Amino acid sequence: MDTHEEVTVKVLLDSSITGIIIDKRIAAKHRFRLLKLEKSLIVKNVNGIYNSKEAVTYQVEVNVYFKNHYQG
Repeated sequence: MDTHEEVTVKVLLDSSITGIIIDKRIAAKHRFRLLKLEKSLIVKNVNGIYNSKEAVTYQVEVNVYFKNHYQG
């Protein structure tokens, strides 16, 4: 958020999500500043099963815009 640069990405939208998750490769590609979480988050896949690959360990601060909707 500190650079105010605009990044356009294709995403999968899920109306029942409890958070917005971004792939670490996309965060690295766009040089987002990663902030270490105090406690890792285990996330569920879209099928409701917990993701067995890895937990979420970092967060980024971004504003998300989709058409006329905003999430900040």
